[in-house]
Amino acid sequence: MERPFSYTVVSNPVPNSHGDLYVLFSGESQTKPAHRIGPKVYDYFLMHHVLSGSGTFTAGGETYPLGAGHTFLIRPEQLISYASDERDPWRYRWIAFEGRHAAELLAVTGLTGASPVAHAREASRRIAVLFRSIERTFRSGGGVAHLRAAGYLQLLLAELGAADGEGGRAPDRQGGDGEALISQVIRYLSTQYAEPVSIEMMADTLGYNRAYLSRLFKQRTGMTPVTFLLKLRIDKARQLLRERPELTIEQIASSVGIQDALYFSKQFKRFYDMSPSAYREEMRRV
Repeated sequence: MERPFSYTVVSNPVPNSHGDLYVLFSGESQTKPAHRIGPKVYDYFLMHHVLSGSGTFTAGGETYPLGAGHTFLIRPEQLISYASDERDPWRYRWIAFEGRHAAELLAVTGLTGASPVAHAREASRRIAVLFRSIERTFRSGGGVAHLRAAGYLQLLLAELGAADGEGGRAPDRQGGDGEALISQVIRYLSTQYAEPVSIEMMADTLGYNRAYLSRLFKQRTGMTPVTFLLKLRIDKARQLLRERPELTIEQIASSVGIQDALYFSKQFKRFYDMSPSAYREEMRRV
């Protein structure tokens, strides 16, 4: 029995004001047999999720046969084409999006130029629901529709990333890109310095052996992660001593993740050859 052709699309009702991540429009279609798009290029990202039926997607000289549960990604300025099957034409949902953070967020999904197709078997229903949620958000309208849509898109990318295995990690890894790992460590410590973080906790979170992580970090930066974290905390405290005169020394120490004010004062003097109180007084006279 031939399925009736249908096509719906709805655009984001809120103009793109910031450009970080913005969903342009969303839609759904039950295609006609042998319905074909392209060869053509788009100037935005376009992602499809197949709900039923089958078809083919061609990109980068490769043709991929796709069916229910498959997701395929078209990148800006990429020459592509896609066509529904003659006997079992596919039904799919799609979203178009752009923004400065789009490519960065897509990196976790496994959808690359060389591998533009994903098949998230376990997450297929959740992915389909998220596509649908974006469309419903646009139909409901409102001044925060763009924020809701971007949120659903990030959840969608997370589902794809987890299905690709990027969300998991192998414990005690000891290889990989050293520069990228060092950046991860610095980013982790720079955002967590005010919390009771430990190097063991960080290594476990990042999925690396603690000894390997410390050794590599010292090779690349000249200091251990422990020293880096302590200096980061002291430097943040130095900034607070200059800018927040209403805070006590104890409050500043606590604000940078050091609960012992005496230990804080000792370490501050170690780095700057004066006590926190003396440094604050010197700054007042400047």
